[in-house]
Amino acid sequence: MYGSLSPQEIEQVLYRQVLGRIGCHADDTTYIVPINFAYDGEFVYCYTQPGMKINLMRSNPRVCFQTDMIENMANWQSVVLWGRFEELTEDGDRQVALKKLRAHVMPLATSERIRQSRDWPFNDDHDGVVKGIVFRIRITQKTGRYERSLQSAPIA
Repeated sequence: MYGSLSPQEIEQVLYRQVLGRIGCHADDTTYIVPINFAYDGEFVYCYTQPGMKINLMRSNPRVCFQTDMIENMANWQSVVLWGRFEELTEDGDRQVALKKLRAHVMPLATSERIRQSRDWPFNDDHDGVVKGIVFRIRITQKTGRYERSLQSAPIA
């Protein structure tokens, strides 16, 4: 069975996932890249280093974001969002975003040695000195699709 996710199912996928993909486009360049994220019902929050995606999003803040839950090729859910990139430069805004990211992504760490970069993960004591770029996507539209096999249990 194939169909559209309900608004509640879209929210469930967004709250459960930690890895998504940002699509951005500017200056005749389209770029899609995976990124860790946290969702709070209004925004998608991300942390990254300077590079192509930031340059493109600063030039054209309209972005697309996608995440999914895949059990197998016959049982999956996919959510696509559209919105606007907003770089968070004020200390208060950055700290709120970093706390959301840390609370959502870090429980998935399976070892005290896991490090995605020298700046991540970080702890409460380091929020004010975290280098890199913190941003959010102000969501303007959401959609979702699913496929469920009639011969196996759906994604929980």
